Amino acid sequence: MGAAPAANPEGRLAIVAGNGFLPLYVAEAARSAGDDPVVILLKNEADRDFSGFDHVVAGVGDFAGIEKIIRERGVRRIVMSGGVKRRPEWRDIHPTWRALSKMPAVVRTLLAGGDDTVLQMVIKLFEGMGCRVVGVHEIAPDLLAQTGVLTKQSPNADDRRDIEIAAHAARLLGGLDVGQGAVCVGGRIVALEGAEGTDQMLERVADLRRTGRISARRRGVLVKLCKPQQDVRADLPTVGPSTVRLAIAAGLAGVAVEAGRALVIDRPAMLALADEAELFVCGLDAGLPREGLA
Repeated sequence: MGAAPAANPEGRLAIVAGNGFLPLYVAEAARSAGDDPVVILLKNEADRDFSGFDHVVAGVGDFAGIEKIIRERGVRRIVMSGGVKRRPEWRDIHPTWRALSKMPAVVRTLLAGGDDTVLQMVIKLFEGMGCRVVGVHEIAPDLLAQTGVLTKQSPNADDRRDIEIAAHAARLLGGLDVGQGAVCVGGRIVALEGAEGTDQMLERVADLRRTGRISARRRGVLVKLCKPQQDVRADLPTVGPSTVRLAIAAGLAGVAVEAGRALVIDRPAMLALADEAELFVCGLDAGLPREGLA
């Protein structure tokens, strides 16, 4: 398909799509707002059906190919959404001519940099292509988590203590550019999110519970926060129905995310699952007393 006239005066939007439902929600929100987005499906990552949208496939490290798509489709804005499970091998990195002199630094960052460092580099590469990088929250603001308790169930005093401890751990972890999530059970940190991501961290907590390494009597909480230094245009903490299912399987009492800086996917289904399991979901605001849960 060729380039379509851009409905937005800022230029046509490209959605760089990784795995999960988020890119599809973003594409639908962009269309509802009058945009005609082109979806760049990351090879071996994007796993949803975008047949209803103008879409193309590109390798994760194929910056030259992506720049060609951007030029041919008249793209001026880019939003990055969805997960990326694997970083490209050096042989899969195809830089633009403009970035060729920076190739050693690009390779080093992709292979060894933390997630935030990598995303900062990718943003600069897109900006070097003449595009403005926008955040998911600018395209789909309804996905942002709100402050306070979102479910019928509210955290009790023990849960609030676990939330405070897990939030402190998540902020320290984020400062190291490692991950965004922490799980606290009975006042003790039992899991920190690493390269495996939130889902696998929760599966690990469930296994610890099954083997008796975590008390069966104490439930605990998952907290996901933005990294202190994080650019909010990329990789905002995200929760959805799968997060709640895994939290239930791990025996947790609830999930807390950063209000205004975290995304909630398929909110009605997620909250229905949480309410059925009597699990709480809440949005935290560090600038308010008791994180906005008072």
